[in-house]
Amino acid sequence: MNITPQAYSEMSKRAEPKSNVMVNTLTAFCVGGGICVIGQLIRSAFETAGFDTEKSAMWTSVILVSLSAFFTGLGWYQKLGKHAGAGTLVPITGFSNSISSSAIEAKSEGLVLGVGTKIFTIAGPVILYGCAAAFLYGLIYWIFTRF
Repeated sequence: MNITPQAYSEMSKRAEPKSNVMVNTLTAFCVGGGICVIGQLIRSAFETAGFDTEKSAMWTSVILVSLSAFFTGLGWYQKLGKHAGAGTLVPITGFSNSISSSAIEAKSEGLVLGVGTKIFTIAGPVILYGCAAAFLYGLIYWIFTRF
C-alpha cells in the first residue's frame, strides 16, 4: 500500500484528538499559578518566622523540589500533568519531576548503571545549554560594558 504524504497528513489530522486551546491554557495557567502561590506562601511563612530573604528563598526551593520529587514517586505529579499540561512545568518543580522520573524509570537497572547514568537524561541538556547561554550572555555583557 503506497500512501502519499498528503493522504497521510489528512489521515493523521482526522485521527488526532481535538483539543480546546482556551480550556487547556486556562488550566495550565491556574495550576502553574497555584504552584507559584504555594511557593509564595511557603516563602512568606519563613519570612514571618524571622528568616531573611535569602534563607527563606533557599528553603522554599528545597521544599518545592522535595515535594515535587515525593509526588513524582507517588505518581501524583504525572496525573496532575495529564490534566494541567504545561502548568506543571513551573521551572523548579518541573525540573525536579524530570530528574525524579528518570531516576524512577532507571531504578530496575541498578544504582550505578541505571539511576547514576540516566538521572540526568533530561537535566543534562538543560544544565549544558544553561551554562553555555550564561557564558555567552556574560561575554556579551562584558563586551558592551567594556566599550
